[in-house]
Amino acid sequence: MTLTRRTLLKGAVAGTALAGLGGRMAFASDSASLGNMKITTLSDGNLVLPVDFTFGGVAEVDRAPIFKEFGFGDGMLEPECNVTLLQDGERTVLFDAGSGPAFMDSVGLLPDALDEMGVALDDITHVVFTHAHPDHLWGILDDFDDPLFPEATYMMGRKEWDYWWDPATVDTIEQSRATMAVGAKRRMEVIEDNIAFFDDGEEILPGIAARATYGHTPGHMAFEVRSGSESLMVLGDCVGNHHAAFMAPGLGLGSDQDRDTAAQTRLGLMDQLATEKTRIIGYHLPGGGMGRVERAEGAYRFVPEGA
Repeated sequence: MTLTRRTLLKGAVAGTALAGLGGRMAFASDSASLGNMKITTLSDGNLVLPVDFTFGGVAEVDRAPIFKEFGFGDGMLEPECNVTLLQDGERTVLFDAGSGPAFMDSVGLLPDALDEMGVALDDITHVVFTHAHPDHLWGILDDFDDPLFPEATYMMGRKEWDYWWDPATVDTIEQSRATMAVGAKRRMEVIEDNIAFFDDGEEILPGIAARATYGHTPGHMAFEVRSGSESLMVLGDCVGNHHAAFMAPGLGLGSDQDRDTAAQTRLGLMDQLATEKTRIIGYHLPGGGMGRVERAEGAYRFVPEGA
């Protein structure tokens, strides 16, 4: 691995990640092949969030079974951040760009993960965004606020772009998220001349179709990757955790901007994923994020790849 300033700053975090992976490579977690496409999940680190970021406003009667099942207290949650890398021999595609150096000390490891994989930053041909929250968008800039992926075309759903580009968003979004709006707009201005838009249902690249999964943000998109009869869905944050989203998918969660819409999205998606036994990648799901959805006692559970 090339020794970078970020490597030195993040070394302790990476060491923790390696220990948590039980000896697996610290940055590359899961991989799968669909036809000529190789798909790998790369760790950008992990977030450190108060429990109430997800469960704020959730009634005690609703949260109690989840807390008991997963052993939650009143402390912090540390969800993984899993960036998806797709290579097909012609394109090298990232789904989301990680957090970059300006969000949290525990994230921003994606450049080192790519280095570990032997992928240069200028090898990235496309960066496809599920949505524009900091841990998905802010990684497009390096330590000096220059574009991190100089050869990439950026792709975002038109509805998501329009929401964060709107100068009124910073005043209408809830106050605790105002810095997200400011940060998103600043980064979007950098890529304004190199952005391609798409809408629900479009094949945005060969074998990759966009699917509207609104609620977590107003224009959130998931992506179905397909080769012949095989498919995989990159979920982003429409299924944002391995606990409440599975045990109670219809529950409105504090991490979603529109709780009701996000819950309805999850309910329909969980049923489809469990019925079709589709392989999934969740940005904040554990163990690298790849796995499947199974029905369990009137709800669902996440089954990691290889379990």
